[in-house]
Amino acid sequence: MIITGAMVRKLREDAGLTQGQLAQLIGVTQAHIAKIENNKVDPRLSTVNKILQVLTEGEGKKCREIMTKNVISARPTDKILKISEIMMKNAVSQLPVVERDKVIGTITEESIIRNLSKTIADATVAQVMEPPLPIVPEETSVSIIRPLLEDHPGVLVAKKGNVVGIITRSDLLKIVSKTL
Repeated sequence: MIITGAMVRKLREDAGLTQGQLAQLIGVTQAHIAKIENNKVDPRLSTVNKILQVLTEGEGKKCREIMTKNVISARPTDKILKISEIMMKNAVSQLPVVERDKVIGTITEESIIRNLSKTIADATVAQVMEPPLPIVPEETSVSIIRPLLEDHPGVLVAKKGNVVGIITRSDLLKIVSKTL
């Protein structure tokens, strides 16, 4: 069977992924995915195999089924003292940083610890935040986000462009414990 660009596009769209999201999942650029879908480049077999693996994996659980809803977020102007109290109270280790309904970064326990100083409590989130967590559609298969969680502490879940949930490594562990 010959894998065409149109076939890759249909599989990607059926999976509810953008070109950029697929590119991130398999480790190539969005431009490369666009070229593959438009038959402007002949991808290596290893790239095709990664694409097919991501796009045709089983119909397991969807992100919406395991995500934590009502995502707590931080603002870039929030003080670290306030955010660390929120993290402890809610037993979370990372929060998306949101400004004008757009995710602009992530504040994590790790980023706070990395910046520990006498004045850290008065620092703002903007001073210690990291890049945003990856965002995937709610219909994305959980098996697809596993590789993202190897490199990121969490994955945000979106519906119609709005963040509706978060999945962390501990959420995947909950799935494992339920199957044992």
